[in-house]
Amino acid sequence: MRSLLFTTSSLLITTSLARVINVFNNCPQNVNIFVDGKSQGKLAVRTTLKLNQAKDWAGSIYTDANGASADGLTGTKAGFYGKDDYYYIADEKRLNTGVRITPSLAPSNGFCEVAMCDNKACNAVYHQPPTTFPPPSTTPPTPPLYRCPGTDVGYTPQRTTRFCPSGVFPPPRNSPPVTIHPNGNKSKCLDVRGGVVANGTAVQVYDCNGSKAQQWLISAGYTLISLFDSPAFNVDAGSGKYLLVWTTGYRFSNRPSFTLGYPKNGDKVTIKTFSEVGLPSQAWYYTEDKRIQLDGTGQCLDFPNGSTANGKQVQTWDCTSGNKNQIWTF
Repeated sequence: MRSLLFTTSSLLITTSLARVINVFNNCPQNVNIFVDGKSQGKLAVRTTLKLNQAKDWAGSIYTDANGASADGLTGTKAGFYGKDDYYYIADEKRLNTGVRITPSLAPSNGFCEVAMCDNKACNAVYHQPPTTFPPPSTTPPTPPLYRCPGTDVGYTPQRTTRFCPSGVFPPPRNSPPVTIHPNGNKSKCLDVRGGVVANGTAVQVYDCNGSKAQQWLISAGYTLISLFDSPAFNVDAGSGKYLLVWTTGYRFSNRPSFTLGYPKNGDKVTIKTFSEVGLPSQAWYYTEDKRIQLDGTGQCLDFPNGSTANGKQVQTWDCTSGNKNQIWTF
């Protein structure tokens, strides 16, 4: 089935319902939108998806961008309990994207406040969606629960509840560690061989065991892939062509500098310390179709011959769409 890409400024999904929620994508890439586990298609950058829900609807809206899961079990959600006009943000296991919820009425006496979490330091957030709610009162609820009685909670051009309110994905160091799995196989993990944190140690596939050798920092788009407990060490392909300089966020900018040699099929992947000038062999791009591509090249992180046998060192190989040897999930 083809995915849907919404490119208009506003698209009406359903009609004849009572509560309007406008979902705005302020992230740096197109994102998939889900409502209670059901896909609403792909939302283009800086566009709005207009949802009409029943007045008493209770549920959540989220995206699987930046390493969250499509089933909603991990990631950041905008949550609503329409019967009593409650709303909240839930961050389950991974802060994959910031979220801001802004009611259509201005804040007053503690009601209709903006709910926002765009950094792991945010305290006004649930770590799993609440299952019970207090009865409505003339006293506003205590965050992370918010209430705006008698009004739709939604997004407007001036007052927006949006994904990625700051315009970028949260820095990975503000998120908990992730395990990286070959082709969705959650029993296998990307692993530092023997747990030896040293330049040149092989990066391999191994049975998931919860060790620090399998805990990583990674984000969508342009990214380093760093060991969570030793962030100076990054997944390294050992070759490249461009010097990389920092610009904004976690995005790299390429400019021709000196030649270190192109990566080639079969180059073995290791860990190596980060250089302040930026190593091209550590500049990866996590694509929308879940490949990890070496930036500026046609090479992807690959498990050789599709083998996930313990101890199999990963490599770089020509990126091929649909190649299951190159699919990596968090």
